[in-house]
Amino acid sequence: MTQHDPVRVAINGYGVIGKRVATAVLAQKDMRLAGVVDIATDWRLRPLEEQGIDLYAASSEHAQTMRGAGFTIAGTLDALLGQVDVVVDCTPKRIAAQNAEIYRANGRKFIVHGGEKHDVTGHSFVAEVSFDSAAGRAATRVVSCNTTSIVRTLTALKRAGLLKRARGTLLRRATDPWESHLGGIMNTLVPEPDIPSHQGPDAQSVDPQLDVVTMAVKVPQTLAHLHYWSVLLTRNASKEEVLDAFRASSRIALIRAGDGLAAINTVKELMADLGRPHDNLYEVALWEDMLKVEGDELFYAYMVDNQAIVIPDTIDAIRALTGLARTAEDSIAQTNETLGIRAAFC
Repeated sequence: MTQHDPVRVAINGYGVIGKRVATAVLAQKDMRLAGVVDIATDWRLRPLEEQGIDLYAASSEHAQTMRGAGFTIAGTLDALLGQVDVVVDCTPKRIAAQNAEIYRANGRKFIVHGGEKHDVTGHSFVAEVSFDSAAGRAATRVVSCNTTSIVRTLTALKRAGLLKRARGTLLRRATDPWESHLGGIMNTLVPEPDIPSHQGPDAQSVDPQLDVVTMAVKVPQTLAHLHYWSVLLTRNASKEEVLDAFRASSRIALIRAGDGLAAINTVKELMADLGRPHDNLYEVALWEDMLKVEGDELFYAYMVDNQAIVIPDTIDAIRALTGLARTAEDSIAQTNETLGIRAAFC
């Protein structure tokens, strides 16, 4: 790869995250999608051929089964690894940790996601915080959807000199929408058994200085997550001062219930009306007119699209590992432009 060549990207796993990463990579001028790896034999992989994306099998055994189901297979994972610069692993939880050894053995840079532990790569990634420390590394882990939102919002307050400590309650969707017929919960709420829930410590894997505690409960819906936060500020502040801090992040978009965006389904409908691929909400959608400041106490709520929020950070992680961008600001600006990310929906 020369300085002017696009980075060759492989995606392992074409599920909820994988297909969105593929769409995002195809939108980047400095990247080329070399192929997608999977093991499925059903409808999920049918769109690849129409998009002209090469499909690879995880193994020769899977290749035989997939060909038997009518798919054109370009080769196996091993063959694809010889053609790429970086692998984005979007396989189910714990599978990526096993795949990491394959990538290392082949000398390929790789990215895993929040379903894996920090120790799999030794580095956790949110573009606005840890881009510089990811530069040139062999691997990184893009943290989960909820953790990404926590780091984005608390970092905005921290950079404004306003953050002392934060306590959050997360209402978590029961399952991904496309799998809602297979599981999930009905007519109940399921609290995460530990306080803090895992998202707070996970945010500290990106920024150890964050004083954050989270609690989480699984709720019977599949559209998105909803967060409520209570933050102790470093001093008394005005509402406008806090909003300015959030506005300083290009990946926090302010919304207003007064404009009719009063629930998570309305925000998802807006993403469809805007023509976003897969109705993606890449931003943290934070309710401006709900936010309240009382002296040195701040209260706010926001929505997290669990299927989409990590996509821009994954693109930035590719640039960090491969040297495509020198700074987080450069990469974030490119990604925001190609994905149409904006700072307000009101």
